[in-house]
Amino acid sequence: MATVKRIKLGSQGLEVSAQGLGCMGMSAFYGAPKPEPEMIELIHHAIDSGITFLDTSDIYGPLTNEILLGKALKGGYRERAEVATKFGINYADPNGEFRGDPAYVRASCEGSLKRLDVDCIDLYYQHRIDTRVPIEITMGELKKLVEEGKIKYIGLSEASASTIRRAHAVHPITAVQLEWSLWARDVEEEIIPTCRELGIGIVAYSPLGRGFLSLGKKLTESFTKEDFRQHLPRFQPENLEHNLKLFERVKEIAARKGCTPSQLALAWVHHQGDDVCPIPGTTKIANLNENIKALSVKLTPEEMGELESIASAEAVKGDRYPSVLFTYENADTPPLSSWKPS
Repeated sequence: MATVKRIKLGSQGLEVSAQGLGCMGMSAFYGAPKPEPEMIELIHHAIDSGITFLDTSDIYGPLTNEILLGKALKGGYRERAEVATKFGINYADPNGEFRGDPAYVRASCEGSLKRLDVDCIDLYYQHRIDTRVPIEITMGELKKLVEEGKIKYIGLSEASASTIRRAHAVHPITAVQLEWSLWARDVEEEIIPTCRELGIGIVAYSPLGRGFLSLGKKLTESFTKEDFRQHLPRFQPENLEHNLKLFERVKEIAARKGCTPSQLALAWVHHQGDDVCPIPGTTKIANLNENIKALSVKLTPEEMGELESIASAEAVKGDRYPSVLFTYENADTPPLSSWKPS
C-alpha cells in the first residue's frame, strides 16, 4: 500500500492526508443507503490506511451521513481524523433553498456538532452560497463560531472568485471545495488562481467525474432509481456517446501506464499541486485501496499535456448539473450595506 503523505491545506495551519474520503455516497444520492456496519468498517480502514480527511454535509441523507460518521469516530478514531462538514442547503426545504443568514449558520453548526458527536468541527464549509445575504454577514457568524471553539477552520464550496475574496477579507478561508477533474476544468480560469493568490487550499470533489472516469458506460448501466446521477446532463444519451470518447482515451493512456483509468484520473488531480486534496468517494474497501495507489502514479509533463489536450474544458458535452441549482453561484451576494436582518 502506498504511503499517504500529509499536506498543509491552505495557509492557516490545517494539515490533512493528501487524499481524503468523500462520505456522501454511503448515505445518499448514489443509490440506496449502504449498510451501516460496512460503512463504519470502511471509514476505519481509511483512517488506518492514512486517509484521515473525511468529508460530509448535513444535506447528505439528510442528516444520516453525519450520524454515521459520528458513530465511526468512536473508539479513538476522532483523534486521528480531520472532519469536514457543510451547511447552507436547507434540507427542510423540498427545493433545496440556500441559506446563509446568521441564525441558520449557528443552528446548522449546533446540529452538526450533535450528530457528529464532536466538540469541534475541523473544517466547516458553506456548502452553497446564499445570494440574498452578503457574504460578510455569513462570515461574521462563522468567525464567531471559530472564536467560540466550535469550528477550527472555515471553508467555502462552489463560490465565485469575488465572493471568495470578500469572505477572506472578513476571516481567512482555509479551503475552497469545488468540482475539479479531467471532465470538470472550468475552475482553472479564475477560481483556482484566486485561491492560490490568497493562500487558500483546494479540495477537489468528484475527482473521478462521479465515477465516469472509473467505469465509463458501465456506470450508467448500473444506476438505480435512487441514483441522482441519472439526471445529470452529461449522462444523457445525447451527451454520453460524445463523452465516452474522453473515457476511452483516458483508458488507453492508463493501459499504457499500467494503472486503472481511475488511478490515472486521480493522479492528474494530485499533480496539480500540494495545495490540492482530492476527496474521491467510495463504498468499497477494494476501491479505497485502488484510490490510494493513485498517489504512486507519476505523470511526466508530456503525459499531463496529453491528458489535458484530450480533456480540455470544451471536450465534455453537457452541464455539470441539471440547472443552476447546486452549481457555483452565478451572481454575487449583495453588498454589505444592503443587509437588513429580519
